[in-house]
Amino acid sequence: MNPTTVNTAPATSADVQPTPTMPGGPRSRWWGLPLLRAMRADYLGFVTRLQREHGDLTRMRLGYEDAWDLMHPDLVREALITHADPLIRWERGIAVFEQVFGQSVLVTEGATWQRQRRMLMPAFSPKRVAGYAQLMTDAARSALDAAVPLGQSGALVAVDTLWTDVTMDVILRTLFSTSAQEDAHEAAWATQTLSETAFREMFMPFTLPDWLPLPGKAAKRRAIRSLKGLVWRHIHARQAEVPTPGAPERSDLLHMLLALRDEPTGEALSPQEVFDQCIVSFQAGHETSATTLLWWTLLMAQHPDAAQRAQAEVDAVLQGGTPGPEHVAQLPWLGATLKEALRLYPPIAALMSRRTTAPITLGGVQVPQGAMLRITPWVLHRDARWFAEPDRFVPERFLDGAPPIPRGAWIPFGLGPRVCIGQHFAMLEMTLLAAMLLQRYTVRLPAGGAVGAPRLQVTLRPDGASALWLQRREAPQGR
Repeated sequence: MNPTTVNTAPATSADVQPTPTMPGGPRSRWWGLPLLRAMRADYLGFVTRLQREHGDLTRMRLGYEDAWDLMHPDLVREALITHADPLIRWERGIAVFEQVFGQSVLVTEGATWQRQRRMLMPAFSPKRVAGYAQLMTDAARSALDAAVPLGQSGALVAVDTLWTDVTMDVILRTLFSTSAQEDAHEAAWATQTLSETAFREMFMPFTLPDWLPLPGKAAKRRAIRSLKGLVWRHIHARQAEVPTPGAPERSDLLHMLLALRDEPTGEALSPQEVFDQCIVSFQAGHETSATTLLWWTLLMAQHPDAAQRAQAEVDAVLQGGTPGPEHVAQLPWLGATLKEALRLYPPIAALMSRRTTAPITLGGVQVPQGAMLRITPWVLHRDARWFAEPDRFVPERFLDGAPPIPRGAWIPFGLGPRVCIGQHFAMLEMTLLAAMLLQRYTVRLPAGGAVGAPRLQVTLRPDGASALWLQRREAPQGR
């Protein structure tokens, strides 16, 4: 069995027991080491069984950790919204991410995080994000056109590689107004390498020095060196630029970061802060979008009726033109298919963890200071109480008129004050890129092909290669 492959069916509403006054949980023998081994082997399967056997609020001892799992939307909202102030991020996860992302908004806490979040919000507002749309479609056009070689009506395409390269090109253009295939390939490899490394290290009590001659350390060193070199090169080049009279002002994210000023003080981000925010953009803005688009494309191949409906909607709305932010609201079915992909395969499927810095109450139960709270979107998203037939691909759940989804049951971008700052960017990017794929190709599973089981790293990806048949449409659209 693949050590991180989900192999347990989700709980149904009949399986879930009411939360007791004091939460139950599995026995924690030997300081919880058997439980840690089970989590490392199959984390999503472990938490799914945990809910089925012990209910929506559970507690267990893992070494020195007092670990609580929250698996009901009410508990999630209570923790992430009502009790947001006395919660901080899990220190071990932060220690792992800090090696790469420095003191970015993904890592910081308290006043530093509040200042960074306040300064960065304008750069990721819906209006500002709409200005990145052309950079997104420019990045996608050449890669999608070249996916099937000229002269061929169709080809077997590694869609995981396709979306990885396209979304990395989007990030490079959005950050730096430049596109370089060599940079895109290297940066994509580096971010994926660091994700795999981070997932392994989170299950260790501490991180061994990177200079040690251990498996994976050389690749990690190269990945960090590659990303840091790429970002600093662009920052230094931008700082050395001499403005050209009459030239249009840059509109990329790096320009925005360098121009940001904190309203109360007029203070700018430091060069190190600019660097850290650029670095985190590679991870948050590239890998999560690439992973979602990969799952969405696989779902389109598995559900041709839904794909044809999305294709017809795209054709009717765009009339062969290039999609833009003004079209997003006119593509409700396409948007629903993307949201359903995010439900079935949330890119951040697990390890959404918080530490209580003061006692709180969850569901009427007292939670002590120092407890570790864990939220698993995978379990919430596949709960039959909120989503009928939760394992089925049913985009209609997200159309107007569908039964309302409880707040906290669908959280691909998180919830509360720390909700993903880039969620508008991600949804616009995925909608535009998905529309452009459907304009050009019909996607099918190859004969005898199968979709790999979900494999959890930091993001959730299918196990093995993901090759699909892309059939060029008779009258290619949107060139």
